[in-house]
Amino acid sequence: MRFLIWGLRLLVLLFLFAFALKNTAEVSLNFFFGEVWTLPLSLLLLLALALGVVLGILAMLMPFFRAQREAARLRRELERFAAGSSLHPAPPSPDTAPDSTLSGFSIFPSRRKS
Repeated sequence: MRFLIWGLRLLVLLFLFAFALKNTAEVSLNFFFGEVWTLPLSLLLLLALALGVVLGILAMLMPFFRAQREAARLRRELERFAAGSSLHPAPPSPDTAPDSTLSGFSIFPSRRKS
């Protein structure tokens, strides 16, 4: 299996090398302020590919670091919770009477006191 993968890699490399040899025509790249670069088409394509890869990696760094920061925050929260310092107060025990601050209020219209 290993030889098959290396053979496929060699085939792709040879294909790309043949492509570069077939596209040796000079192209002009015009920049602002009269700046002109003249270079082979294959080199220009390689530079465009490399620039795209770099920009793609840079675009993925922000979400990656945001996810890392969120994971670290959740880890700290979990450690605090495991250490016993709960972030939320404990629910009332069932033995205590319910708070009647909203006496006379019911979500059921038929049970409302008039």
